[in-house]
Order: sequence, then C-alpha cells, then structure tokens
Amino acid sequence: MRSGAELPHLVLSTHSASDFSAQQFMPSLYFDHNATTFLAPEVAEAYATALKEVHGNASSVHRAGQFARQQLEMSRRLLAESWNAFPQEVVFTSGGTESNNLALFGLVRAVPGERKHVVTTAIEHPSILECCRQLEREGVTASYTGVTGGGVVDTEAIRREIRPETVLVSVMHANNETGVIQPVAELASVVRGLRRAGQQIFLHSDGVQAFGKIGVDVQELGVDLYSISGHKIFAPKGIGALFVRKGTPLKGIQYGGRHERERRAGTENVPAAIALATAVKLAQESSSRELQLLRDRFESEAMAALDEVEVNGVRDKRLPNTSNLLFRGVSGEALVIALDMKGIAVSSGSACSSGSVEPSHVLLAMGRTMDEARSSVRFSLGRYNGSEEIDSLTRATVSSVGQLRRSVKKERSFVTV
Repeated sequence: MRSGAELPHLVLSTHSASDFSAQQFMPSLYFDHNATTFLAPEVAEAYATALKEVHGNASSVHRAGQFARQQLEMSRRLLAESWNAFPQEVVFTSGGTESNNLALFGLVRAVPGERKHVVTTAIEHPSILECCRQLEREGVTASYTGVTGGGVVDTEAIRREIRPETVLVSVMHANNETGVIQPVAELASVVRGLRRAGQQIFLHSDGVQAFGKIGVDVQELGVDLYSISGHKIFAPKGIGALFVRKGTPLKGIQYGGRHERERRAGTENVPAAIALATAVKLAQESSSRELQLLRDRFESEAMAALDEVEVNGVRDKRLPNTSNLLFRGVSGEALVIALDMKGIAVSSGSACSSGSVEPSHVLLAMGRTMDEARSSVRFSLGRYNGSEEIDSLTRATVSSVGQLRRSVKKERSFVTV
C-alpha cells in the first residue's frame, strides 16, 4: 500500500517533480471569477477543519453520524436563511449543473400528463439547453425564446410561448457571459397567474451567476426552483444546492438511498456543505458596490483610450462584477492569450464552452455577428480585486489591443502588397 505522500508522484508519473509548480500556472491578476473562484481563506479553513473532524455519515445513528447530521442541517439552515426559504426547501447537490438537471428533469418527469412542454431562452447555460434537448428526445416539446439586443429576456415573448401543456419555464437570473440580470420576478407573476387559473406550471431560475453577487430572495423572485453553485462564490468545486418550493413536484434523477428527503440519493458531502455555508455567510458580509465602481472605471478608461470598443449587454441591469466588451478588429482569443502572457486571466466566453471554435451563442442571440462575437472578451471581478489591479488590467488591455490591431493592420498590408 503506497503512503499518501507518494500519491502525487504516482499521478504525475510521466513528469519530473520540477516540471510542475502551482506558481507557474497561477496568473498574477485574476479576472475570470464567473468561470470559477478560488477558496476564500475563511472557507478553506472551515473546509479543512470539517474534512478532519466531521467524518461520520450523516445518515448513521451513532454519535459521529449524528454530529455530521447536525453540521449538515446547520449549513442547510444558514443557506435557507440567506435566500429567505425554509430549510426543508434546500437540496444539496454537486453543483450548478446537477441542480439544473434535477430541476428540469425532476420537475418535468414528476408532473403527470402525456403531452408536456417547456419554455426557456436562447441565452441559457449549456446545462439548461442540453437538458431541454434531451427532454425533446424523450418526447417533451421545448421553445427557445430570443432576447433583445441588450441581452434581456422579453417577458411578453415568454408569455406568448406558453401553451396549455406547458409545465415549466426556465430563465436564468443573470447571464454568465454578459452579466445581464433578467426579469425573473415578472415571469413569476405570469406563471403564478396561470397556476391560479388551474394550469400546473412552474418557474425555475438558474441563479448560479447571480447568487452571492446580488441579493437573492426567493419569495420576492417568486420562483419555484432556484439553482446555485459553490465554486462561483469562493467555495469548493463539487457542492451546490437547489431551492425547491414546498408543494413543487420533483422526482429524483439518481437512484439509491432516501437522502435529501428522497430528492437526491447519495451520501451527503458534509464538509463541502459546511464550506458552502461559510462562503454564503462571507458573501452576505461583502459589498458589491465597490466591485461595480471598479468595473465601471475599467470600462470607462478602456473605452476612452481605445476606439471601437462596446459593452455587450445593457449597462444598467448587470451583475456588478461583469464586463463583456467587444473590441472591433481584434480576435477575442488572441486578446485572452496576450493578457495571459502578461499574467492576467480573463475569458472569451463561458468556461463550459472552452475548446469550442464556435462563437458565443449568447452574443449571437443578442444579434451580434460572428465576427463581433469572436471579438468579445469577458472580464469578471471578484471581491479580492482592488484598485491597483484594475489599473494594471486597464493598462495591459489597452496595450494588448493596440499591439494586436497593429499586427492585424501589418498583416493586411503585407497581403495587399
């Protein structure tokens, strides 16, 4: 049996230890928080302590198991309080994708009837769009509504798509690429009205990007289901949650034990739940106003220094940390690489689409051309970014865009000659 100390060498057996160091892969400045965040120090400490001390199975009746259950339920209560819900309405999952899958498959399969229809939008995260496509393969019909040029969902367009057999409407709370906040409360009013009239219809919102960045009150939003993910708010990867309003039908999509009130089988990840609760508490204590001021300063200074730069999405209804900019005449991928060479991490779109040569489906749905979508870059700030880092980001972006444009101009001149 190999000791724990030898395991990293076993995993990295084809490379010498000197080939790898965390430092060489870490950017000096990180502006890709919508893709993922690192562990906040307080969260890391709580997580490490829980990994060492909370080792019981929360379903066991002995003291170690009951202590784990106590810690799990304390975490559940804290999360429930943060979004103004009851603890029994919180289901712990492995993250946003599982939460979205459980919401869509679990709701649609639980509602009785042979003919079923779902409504969503063209700008949703792949974990929603792919669920809808799978539901279509299973015989469910689906409608995908467009958005305005500013990236906002049209409530009336959603209303027009709803049919007597519609059982679910799923619209994200805030877009992961543009940060544009959607009119979820307005949609909830539409859905509630139909339900009062006798239609069995429910509203789900993917809140993975919104939660922890803006206030989330599920009572004010009026949603029946709401998804979150820990790694977007300085908690570990592999933990998330789904709000399921009392009375909302939901059928588990994985089979096993009767965990999470029979909605999600599998032994609960108690240490990760504790870490998530710690991250939620930190988010409640943080101010988004400072991030918004830094974001706005970056945009205004970059646009003052460079020609042909535009903001993708409405400017007054966005997450305070998100900036998606179109740099005409520049490849977004080239700009991401140029900034990475300077130790700055940004993104040309959703991390879940990395490796794809296709332009952003979100920007295309907003009416951007293929070239415009490919010339756009997302900058997403986090609570640990400061004023000096914004200054460095601005200088590096202006410099890199200038260099790339000169390079493109020189190449075109060479081809012409």
